[in-house]
Amino acid sequence: MSESDSGTSDAGPFAEQQRLFKLLSQDTRHLIIQELLGHPAHLMSLAELEYMTGKSQAAIKDQLETLIESGIISQYTYEPSQAKRDLPSQFYGFTERGVEILHDYKYLRGLPVARALYENTRKTEKIERHEAAPRPELPAAVSEALEFEEPDLDTVAISSSQ
Repeated sequence: MSESDSGTSDAGPFAEQQRLFKLLSQDTRHLIIQELLGHPAHLMSLAELEYMTGKSQAAIKDQLETLIESGIISQYTYEPSQAKRDLPSQFYGFTERGVEILHDYKYLRGLPVARALYENTRKTEKIERHEAAPRPELPAAVSEALEFEEPDLDTVAISSSQ
């Protein structure tokens, strides 16, 4: 337990919440989380993250490392693509702890908006190829936590025109 200059403990009841809030709210980490939430598979390659966040790979790698150390994100490998130059084999996605934290901090309520933003972003051919690449499976608890009812757009269009 650390002591501040006044001799009181810095590990008060809100210390963990403050640490997590700071972790989640840093600009690049926040963008990474938002893009992962919006991605259809919730698993993204480094190239996809670079394109979608507009940040450099170096900046993304630094923040991914922090998110991995905190247990929010993990690196997942798709073994069959490791020998293929044009397909990614390394992906980043949430852990069970990560989705629990995102649930606690109300991030999961934004899943439909994050998906809509992701779907409506124009992508390059390379990013579309990465997006369509085969990926490993996320743990079942993570996949289930990230599921949401996508609206049937045909029904929505019909309902709003009547």
